[in-house]
Parts: sequence; C-alpha cells; structure tokens
Amino acid sequence: MIKKINAAAIFILVIFLAYAMLWVELNYAVACVYGLASLMTYIMYWKDKRAAIGNQWRIPESTLHLCAVLGGWPGAMLAQQSFRHKTQKTRFRIVFWFTVAVNITLLVTLVIPQLRALLVF
Repeated sequence: MIKKINAAAIFILVIFLAYAMLWVELNYAVACVYGLASLMTYIMYWKDKRAAIGNQWRIPESTLHLCAVLGGWPGAMLAQQSFRHKTQKTRFRIVFWFTVAVNITLLVTLVIPQLRALLVF
C-alpha cells in the first residue's frame, strides 16, 4: 500500500511539473532542482542506512527532513522503499509527510501564481 502511495505521489509531481512547464511557463530549472535534490537525498538515505548497519555516525533526521522539504522528497520516498530505511518510525513518517505537504504547497503558491486563489481561505 505504501509503495503505491509513494509511486502515486511521485507520478502526480511529475505530471504537475510537466503541466506547469508546458502551459504555465514554469522554468525548467525547477524540475532540475527536484531531480538534483532527490538524487542528493537518495544518497543521504543510503549513507545513513550504511551508517546504521555499521553502528557509525548517523545523519540527523532534521537534515533528512530539510532535504525533503527543499524538493528531495521523491528521492527520499524511493530511498525509504529501496533500503527499507526510516519506514518503521511513526514520528519520522509523520514529519516526512508534513515536509512533502509543505513542499507541494510552496511549489503551488510560489511558482504558479494562477493557483494561489485556490489556496486562499
């Protein structure tokens, strides 16, 4: 179930970015930022998993969350499933999904002004 939710979230992001680049004139650099941030975050999860196995210094959870909120959440989702890392800790998962929501909200409100009206209550 979690894998399907993660795949759906990443798919929706890709469709949203493609739509925004084609019809709302979103700068292609935004998609590149997501790609690079995701790659960096994926590598950080891999390093943290290796450190956990080797009982070595770990990457702070706050750093992993910061990477997610800055656009690396797709890479974090892939890494969590690939390495079975940070998938059992409920508090971490709740904060992680909050960072995803914050990132998506920022993307919608800051990058696509036409959609701001939908978020105003």
